[in-house]
Amino acid sequence: MSRNDGRQPDEMRPVTITRPFNHRAEGSCLIGFGQTRVICTASVEEQQPRWMKNQNRGWVTAEYGMIPRATHDRTTREASQGRQGGRTLEIQRLIGRSLRAVTDLTKLGKRTIWIDCDVVQADGGTRTASITGGFIAFMDACRWLEKQGLIKSLPITDFVAAVSCGMVKGTPLLDLNYKEDSDCETDMNFVMTGSGKFIEIQGTAETTPFTLNEFNAMANLASKGIGELIALQRKTFLGELSA
Repeated sequence: MSRNDGRQPDEMRPVTITRPFNHRAEGSCLIGFGQTRVICTASVEEQQPRWMKNQNRGWVTAEYGMIPRATHDRTTREASQGRQGGRTLEIQRLIGRSLRAVTDLTKLGKRTIWIDCDVVQADGGTRTASITGGFIAFMDACRWLEKQGLIKSLPITDFVAAVSCGMVKGTPLLDLNYKEDSDCETDMNFVMTGSGKFIEIQGTAETTPFTLNEFNAMANLASKGIGELIALQRKTFLGELSA
């Protein structure tokens, strides 16, 4: 099928990474999936969450949000409403789970790393961009800890990235933009490691239930896209991790 931006069904949108982006944070980047833009920062806090008291390990957690004009029409800030919405809570928990899945928390020490993902422009795939960019910010924060002598070695066990897929007019597509996401019959998000293992799969039949063959087609597309994202992550750190 012909996509509204001219891409092939198995083609990612252009992905851009600017790092560092926030020079105050221990780790940061601006990541773009097409027209989607997310600022990801990683902040080191020298204490554990209260519920982890006396445990010999650290924690990685995330917060996520959109600025009012990230979307086509202005949305109200959640702070002015006095609470976070269900979608926001779901996404920030997903980001945290995804990063903890590739972290040896005992090597992190008794500290917390906060990953903040702020969407400044949304055109589909904000959660997948947040996970992919959040990992880059997280890696930089861990490298900062290592350089400061606060940890002996990097606590990261693998790379991680995420991408969306969907069935649109009966065709499996990789990396949906907003228009495709709005029109899709099935919407899925995949989180995978650099070694090709799945961390999480989120899938919903928006209009028409999907078959096993269709699921496998989307999973194969996701594996291809995430492989490209992780190759870009590795290229971003090329020559630095062994230095």
